[in-house]
Amino acid sequence: MAGRLCAIEADITRLEVDAIVNAANNTLLGGGGVDGAIHRAAGPELVRECRTLGGCDTGNAKITRGYRLPAKYVIHTVGPVWSGGGGGEPELLASCYRRSLALALEHGIRTLAFPAISCGVYGYPMEQAASIAVRESGRFLEEHGAIEQVTFALFGPSALAVYEALLARP
Repeated sequence: MAGRLCAIEADITRLEVDAIVNAANNTLLGGGGVDGAIHRAAGPELVRECRTLGGCDTGNAKITRGYRLPAKYVIHTVGPVWSGGGGGEPELLASCYRRSLALALEHGIRTLAFPAISCGVYGYPMEQAASIAVRESGRFLEEHGAIEQVTFALFGPSALAVYEALLARP
């Protein structure tokens, strides 16, 4: 597992990986934060393709081409809005990672990058979300050798520190 999971502070739209994961909303038609940045960087072709997908349920994921991004694909996943943890948020967030990784595997994607799903305007506590992200990604990589690298592309040093601490654990 060592080396197959890493965390960096980076603009996910500039990463040269096979796929980037978009923290999307249910419409898949763009929004704020990472979602808006990905849509702007990919160009108008991305929203045109997303219109054909019929939206996406929370906890699920769908895939599109990357268009003007360095990444060939964008995997769109809809994380839960945090409402205290009693509304199934942990399972829905875990499902985002599992479904995104399953789509990556199905499409022959070997390297992909995730943002901190649900940690922006959706309000999910960073430490809890990061724990789920690292756990689910690590489990998936243990079972599937075809995916070579999962990168957590984070905004700001405090988010990076949370992920680095989790990744440093044995």
